[in-house]
Order: sequence, then structure tokens, then C-alpha cells
Amino acid sequence: MKPDRRRFLQGAAALGIGLGAAASPFGGTAFAQTPRRGGLLRAGMNGGSSTDSLDPATTASAVMFQFSHLWGEQIVQLSPEGELQPALAEEWNSSEDAKTWWFRIRKGVEFHNGKKLTPEDVAATIRRHSDEKSQSGALGLLENIVSVAVDGDNVVVKLAEPNVELPYLLEDYHLMVQPNGGIDDPTAGIGTGPYRISFFEPGVRVGGERFENYWRDDRGFADQVEIIVINDNTARTAALRSGQVDIINHIEPKTVSLLERVNGVTIKSTTGRGHQVFPMHCNTPPFDNNDLRLALKYAVDRQQMLDMVLMGFGSLGNDFPINAAYPLFTEIEQRPYDPDRARYHYKKSGSDQPIVFHTSESVFSGAISAAELFQQTAQAAGIPFQIKREPADGYWTSVWNEMPFCASYWGGRSTQDQMYTTAYMSGANWNDTRFSNPKFDRMLLEARAQPDPELRKELYFEMGSIVRDEGGALIPLFNDFIDAIGPRVAGWAPDPAQSMMGGYALAKCWVAE
Repeated sequence: MKPDRRRFLQGAAALGIGLGAAASPFGGTAFAQTPRRGGLLRAGMNGGSSTDSLDPATTASAVMFQFSHLWGEQIVQLSPEGELQPALAEEWNSSEDAKTWWFRIRKGVEFHNGKKLTPEDVAATIRRHSDEKSQSGALGLLENIVSVAVDGDNVVVKLAEPNVELPYLLEDYHLMVQPNGGIDDPTAGIGTGPYRISFFEPGVRVGGERFENYWRDDRGFADQVEIIVINDNTARTAALRSGQVDIINHIEPKTVSLLERVNGVTIKSTTGRGHQVFPMHCNTPPFDNNDLRLALKYAVDRQQMLDMVLMGFGSLGNDFPINAAYPLFTEIEQRPYDPDRARYHYKKSGSDQPIVFHTSESVFSGAISAAELFQQTAQAAGIPFQIKREPADGYWTSVWNEMPFCASYWGGRSTQDQMYTTAYMSGANWNDTRFSNPKFDRMLLEARAQPDPELRKELYFEMGSIVRDEGGALIPLFNDFIDAIGPRVAGWAPDPAQSMMGGYALAKCWVAE
């Protein structure tokens, strides 16, 4: 088979998302101001833990997500407009059947240890994360891969089943390319990003200094960057107000109006794919009973949570992880708060044990308040409901994906296939609801190979309905990303992919004059 770029462009266009790979060397976002080099940028962030690791395979917290975009880079990247853009691969093509892909690897890129990037480094990265023993957060995305080989300047990826979206999957933030794929030392923190790691104190602070041989000129403007872990909302806000940090994440909606009055502070709110979710393990009693899961889904007053927790900075969730930010989204009838139906399904489930819900203030802004509101409405429906507050430190390693019912948060993914493959396909490493449905899995594979956008849209509608009605994801809300910056920050651009400019705030912003 020979590369067929026309076929690839047709298939990708079926996603309803524009492509930038053919248009520019790296399609950087146009700045309203001329970037300025020099200085130190500091961020105070919620979402750090003493258990954080530099192995990108295990990245789960907000702090490590942001930090990985400073020292590492993926094969391809997405623009804020959702367009695929070259990164370490400067071009890609597929066979007509979308089962074989070629990625031409950029020359002249240097790792922080002085080693030159090679196609073998990229191939080894894909191999490591697709190994079932890797425990990588990207494992579910890569299970379709049969082989990864090097052919000259190209990495050749062969799939068991067609997938017109493979380049989007390789944009996943776990897939930071490392020397020899990170096989020798996955926690070395050596990448090709704009900053070389200068210190790493998990749960306390992390930082880097500009890499002098970085290959791009559209990021890496500050001489030094630092992330200080401040999980307490009040302390994080105070740090911004006093000028100790320049950027903070996870602004509590109830504090937005107060922060807006602070001289020099600017609120940055972006609507995107992020959602608050209460995952239930479908294979663990009592949550293995769908009537119990439905009882809890009907026992949530979503509008009340939107008004009182998010203060309107978001939209209603409907128990599947897709909203209008995805190009092939189809509306499904909104599930209402209905205590009578909740009571009916709870009684039908036969459960007589209190429901234990694990949460922490570090999960998302207002997580404790959301849990308390949920407890009130569940108890009003006759469902005994207990809240167990967990410490912020270690939550993402000892509670999330471990406890059968807890508070969680997802930033969303670039496509529906990526979101469903990561968290809902049977056996996926990050399937935090333990959801397993053979029909859903078959439709997911069918959608990957379907170039017709209308037929793909129909498949996604049915898949969303299955997750909504049979899955273990209780998704009350989609949240806006609310960050705040101080007067020293310039170059901020909204990105609906994630908070903090999709993970690139410290990489793309600069110190204002």
C-alpha cells in the first residue's frame, strides 16, 4: 500500500474538524501582541499530590498535565480551534483502508539530554504505551495497533481495524515522546518541550528553565516557569491577589465576582468538554444493579447544582460524556430530577445498604458542595447516602478508579472516539465505571471505520444512549474552565480542550512589560 493523503483528508473531514497539517509547519496561534522573552512565570494550581510521577503514562492530576506540556511533546497537537497540527511528526498519511499510517518525523529536534530525536524514539514511545503491561492512560486508545515500525524518516503504524481518527489519538497527553520511548527510565522527565526540568517536588512545586535548543519559536517565552501546588481554594486565590503567583486554575464560581474587583486580575472562562462525573463501578455491588444506578441518576437535581455550585458557569450533564463542543453531537432527551422515579428504581434494586460516596475538595471546584446537595436530594428520594471526605493528597491514586463510587472530573477529549475509547470501552485502563457492553464496543469499532459523517453521527447517538441508560457514569454537569491571571501575564488565548489554555498556559504566555 502507498500513502494516500487524499483518502486521509476525506476521512478526517468526516469528523467535522478542520485540519492544519497540510497548511503550515506548525500552525501557531496568532498573537494579539508581540511575545516578550525573559522573566519568571508562576502558576498556583489545584490538583497536585505527593504521589505525582514524571512518567507521562500515569499523568492524571491537573498539575502533572500542565507540567508535561512544558517538558514534553506529542507526535501531533491540536490547535485551540480543534485542528490537527504537526508537532514531532511534520506530516502523516494513510492507506486507503485507514489500517496503515505513515508519520514522517521531524529532523533537527533535540532532547534535553542532547540526544537527537529519531523515528525510533517515536516508535518506541507508541510501543511502550500500547503494551498491555504499561498501565498507561493511553493504553485503551492504542489497543488497535498491530505493529509499529520505522521506515527511513517514517514511523509506520499498522492497525487491526480501520481508524480514520488515529492521528487524533496520538495527540493524547500521555504520549509525550521520550528517548527510546521512556523504556529505559520513564520517570527521567527528558523530552523535547520548551522547558528542561530544573526541580520536581511532587505535591509541593515543580519547575523548569527554558531549553536553549528548543526547535519552535511560538512558545517557551519565559526564562523560568514554576507550578506551586495550592490545593486549598482560598489560599490559591490569596496567592494570586498578593502577586505570589501569576496564574491560578479551578476558580470557584462563587468567588468570580470578588476576584473581578481585584485590580490587575482578569478572569478567563472558557466553555469546553470538561465534565464533573460520579463514576459507579458497574461490576461492584450494589452498583452492578442498573436499577440502583438509575435511582442515583434520577436523584440528582442537576439544575440546582448548576445554579448553586457552578453559579451558571456550565451546562446540564445527561450521564454520557459528550456535549455540543463535539462536532458530531446529537441531543438526547435530558434526564430530569425525579425523586419518585429514583425511589421506584431504588426499591426495585433491592438495596438496603447506605450508599457511600467518596469525594475531596481537590477533585473540582465545589466538589464538597455538590456532594452535599446530592446527599440532600438522594435522601429526599429515600436513598440513604453517606459522604466520605478524602484527603486531597493521593486522591487520584487511591480513590479515583479504586473506590466503587466517588467524585471525579474529566477534561474531555478531542473526539468522541477518543473519549469513549479512553473511558468506556471494555477493558480500557481508565474505564473508571468498569462499563462493559459488547454492542457498544462493536459500534465503537464500526464508527472508527465509517467515513460518512451522518452515519457516524447516528452511531454516536446510539452509543451515547447506551452509556446514558446502562452505564455507570453519573454526569450532572459540564463545567466551564475558569482560570484567572494577574497583571504580569500576556498572550493568553482560550482553548476549549482543557483549563489553563489546554495545558499550554505557561508554555505560550509571557511576562508583560
